[in-house]
Amino acid sequence: MADKSSEKSNEKINGDERIVETLSPIERKILPVLKKHALDIDSISGKAEGDKTTALRALEFLKNKGLVEIDEQKKKIVQAGINGLFYLKKQLPERRLLNELAKRNMIPIKDVEKLGLNENEAKISIGVLKKKAVIDLKNGNIILVGNKDEIARKTLEEKLLESLPRDLESLEPQEKLAFENLKSRRDIIEVIDEKKVSVKLTALGEKVSKMNLKEDLIEQLTPKIIQTNAWKGKKFRRYDLQTSGKKIYGGKRHFVNQATDYAKSIWMEMGFKEMTGTMAQTGFWNFDALFTAQDHPVREMQDTFFIKNIEGKLPEDKIVKEIRKAHEGGIEFDGKSKGWQYKWDENVSKKVSMRTHTTCLSAKTLKKIAEAKEFPAKYFALGKCFRNETVDWSHGFEFNQTEGIVVDENANFRQLLGYLVSFFKKMGYEKIRIRPGYFPYTEPSLEIDVFHPEKKKWLELGGAGMFRPEVTIPMFGRHVPVLAWGPGFDRIIMESFKIQDLRDMYKNDLTKLREMKFWRK
Repeated sequence: MADKSSEKSNEKINGDERIVETLSPIERKILPVLKKHALDIDSISGKAEGDKTTALRALEFLKNKGLVEIDEQKKKIVQAGINGLFYLKKQLPERRLLNELAKRNMIPIKDVEKLGLNENEAKISIGVLKKKAVIDLKNGNIILVGNKDEIARKTLEEKLLESLPRDLESLEPQEKLAFENLKSRRDIIEVIDEKKVSVKLTALGEKVSKMNLKEDLIEQLTPKIIQTNAWKGKKFRRYDLQTSGKKIYGGKRHFVNQATDYAKSIWMEMGFKEMTGTMAQTGFWNFDALFTAQDHPVREMQDTFFIKNIEGKLPEDKIVKEIRKAHEGGIEFDGKSKGWQYKWDENVSKKVSMRTHTTCLSAKTLKKIAEAKEFPAKYFALGKCFRNETVDWSHGFEFNQTEGIVVDENANFRQLLGYLVSFFKKMGYEKIRIRPGYFPYTEPSLEIDVFHPEKKKWLELGGAGMFRPEVTIPMFGRHVPVLAWGPGFDRIIMESFKIQDLRDMYKNDLTKLREMKFWRK
């Protein structure tokens, strides 16, 4: 029995010693400082003569070994902001106004700023005091109507400001009202998150802390140690393979840029050249060259970001004349096109806006293809577009679009479907829905949808079709079949990155960006 007891005791001792042999230098330094009762992190780092970051890292290691218990409490603390600190010295604007009213009983509104208040402080002071029913406004004057003894007392807002910093949860109902009043004003108060960390030893930790923690262990084997035989007679620190090390995040491109690079490579592999252009475009290229009527709703302010006081230049007279004919109804193709039956205005075309689609690049490229007589030709674009949309989970006021055109005498609608299906398959979509659509500048036209599994609904990605003669004839002098498409790219990559809300794509949350998976297809 004695032998068995001795064996168990040795096993236990060996187990404790094994833990000691896994302790890193910072753990050995922190452990003797700890107690059975809780200590805060500032106290621990101070006694260990180290910084808080190092202490927290050591404590996390000790916790993983079962030697300490860590308690974290998060609180919201209300403290004075920049203006709040100023007003603690100079008094709130409404108090300064009240002090003057207590002397005079009446002050002309136009003279309020002469009291040392700026325009904003003057307006706020009058509003606050009117709400508290201590002043009245008559004939351009501010009249004191409150009792002088009563108004001499400090307001709830003044008392709260003087009592800061405070725990948000500790505020009484009246103080919460004062808090809301001050919170609505600029930089008087601010709420910060405070994390309080306390640590205490476990039973095992208490036992290990009393053991020999000063033994000099070899941390790593170096050429010098081997050459000098300095390792002889010494112990190596045990590596704790169960404890996860600190995550290291390598640099990488933004995940949207990763996907963009991949999509561009798809088009290039399919024989397309890239077309680029500025984000600000004239109405001529953004709308008119694409046979979009000048009274079309999409050209109104609620859909388009126009740039004030800037007038763009139009290209040479010949193409402008042909675009005018297309809009007014003078294009000849299997008879005469009716156009839009209105008087086309050159000045409307000169208005500059942020491009609403990358299709304006297609229009400009058609002109270059015609000039160079480059038949057949295949071009793509992938870039930012801007629309004055109501922002929600599936809409943004700026978004990426991928654009493409194929100019070929033998191009047909089936080829268009082939290009789209091939692209979406390479982007990871096995099933897409293609349905009839309408666009002013394509006929026939189609819409492309994919199913969003989380939202349980079909998500529209964009449109495609074949450019109408009213688009191609002004460019080429005759109708040449042109396949065209321009689906929204951000929506395409939502599923791959498991993004449920388009707004999350550009929030630049560093933690999420680090953890976002790398684009791989």
